Amino acid sequence: MAFSTLSRGRARWRPRLTTILLSGTYCTMTSRTTSGARVRPPLTDLENEVMQAVWDGETCTVEAVHRIVSRKRNLKETTTRTLMRRLEQKGYLKHESDGRAYIYQAAEPARSLAARAVRQIIDRFCQGSVEELVSGMVEAKVLNKEDIDELEKFVRNRRPGGK
Repeated sequence: MAFSTLSRGRARWRPRLTTILLSGTYCTMTSRTTSGARVRPPLTDLENEVMQAVWDGETCTVEAVHRIVSRKRNLKETTTRTLMRRLEQKGYLKHESDGRAYIYQAAEPARSLAARAVRQIIDRFCQGSVEELVSGMVEAKVLNKEDIDELEKFVRNRRPGGK
């Protein structure tokens, strides 16, 4: 932070703009990795419930999301509205105006968000090795034989020539 002095001797805060490349979230600041990919703050349980409602509905209003989320939680509609506004600020949601109402939709599909989160786990904990992640999941019995067979089938079908 930078301070400047006004003519009457009072200090006034003036922000200084600098560029810093980080690989995480510092306080509430969303940062970027060295490759330039945006790192979003992780979702809380409540934010995840809101996002699930949006993903299920594809496009929806605050009122529609509130009806779904308030089945499990005692929330006011204003709380849901605030959560959705914050999710938009974090980059998870986007909206269009329809008169006075905002129509929200997810900024990206749940599957893409999950893939990005897994990539961050691989980069942080597995030195960038997908093999290390999968072998760790097998050793920890997170993946059973059926899961492994399904993964093998999926990968085989994605390869050119199917081999």
